[in-house]
Amino acid sequence: MKVKGISVYNGKPIEVKIRGGFIENINLLPGSEHNLPYVSPGFFDLQVNGYKGNDYSLEDFSEEHLRNIITNLAASGTTQHIPTIVSSPPERILKNLEIILKAINSSTDIMEAIPGIHIEGPFISPEEGPRGCHDPSFIRDPDFEEFRQWQEVAEGRIVMVTIAPEREGSIDFIKKVTRTGVKIAIGHTGATPEIIKEAIEAGAQFSTHLGNGSYPILPKVSNYIWEQLAADELFAGIICDGFHLPASTVKVFARAKGLKKLILTSDVAFAGGLDPGIYKWGNMEVEVFKDGHLGLAGSGILAGAGHLLDWDIAHFIRFTGNNLANTIPLCTINPAKVIEMPHNYGKLEVGAPANLTLFHYQTGDDSLQIVHTLCKGSVIF
Repeated sequence: MKVKGISVYNGKPIEVKIRGGFIENINLLPGSEHNLPYVSPGFFDLQVNGYKGNDYSLEDFSEEHLRNIITNLAASGTTQHIPTIVSSPPERILKNLEIILKAINSSTDIMEAIPGIHIEGPFISPEEGPRGCHDPSFIRDPDFEEFRQWQEVAEGRIVMVTIAPEREGSIDFIKKVTRTGVKIAIGHTGATPEIIKEAIEAGAQFSTHLGNGSYPILPKVSNYIWEQLAADELFAGIICDGFHLPASTVKVFARAKGLKKLILTSDVAFAGGLDPGIYKWGNMEVEVFKDGHLGLAGSGILAGAGHLLDWDIAHFIRFTGNNLANTIPLCTINPAKVIEMPHNYGKLEVGAPANLTLFHYQTGDDSLQIVHTLCKGSVIF
């Protein structure tokens, strides 16, 4: 199989030859090739809660929901994602992990699309603001034995856990989980800068959607956002949809953290992509607004995201002045580094998996226009 397109990295027309699910060769095409789409490594989303009425934390979650999510993400150019289960009752987390694992083990395509699982909560702040839209009745202190139960059911496929390090027992929990090879992310926290430092020293390596899941008002210079921005040890995920962070904040975050430590993640949720209206999500009501963003009905609090990486990439370019060449790694190479995927994942090079996204884009567009998405050489959109 052969794919033609303009390389997102050097702007030159190329032909990518695929064999056995991997890139066998990349050749330059004559300069006369016109109207080709861009060709990029497939997008990798570290945080997907759900989409279009499907959700990994639903009480009635099924393999059908999972397959629907994969299909819908493919339309945005996303070839790999990390299913994210949010704060839920213990038995539901275990049940949904079993369903995800069964689906992975039953299909090589699903296994390729889902390289790991993320548990966001329930070990987070219960306070208004940092809690975000997590159901407060499910939030609890860190418990390493509970984590071990998750990982046993998931057969070792949990790759990240987001916690608030100020909760009782968190620092010891971070140390123990980190020793197992799982990444600890700081998020949904109201911690002091001193506790953030302790968490990093204990092994935390990532910031979950930095700047969100936080108090609306913070001390001006001594707070958990600046502390995480300043920490060279931490990768930082950001939601660049234009609703979670204003353009100026995205620009400052990109400069402070640096592009090699920054990751674009959608944080897309259950009601994302649905028609405007109010929807029941567990015990809460989520409103989908006309512009596509989500909020807890009547509260002004965001409730996950409604847009995907094809939208976030275009907005990051607009907000920061970066180009495709240095923006695409933020949702390909960088997330692959965070969870330690094989070295060539997320790359457009010989020997890399043929996870490819073809799209059209002009500076100023709200979104990429996806033409085709390939996962391990198979067209999935």
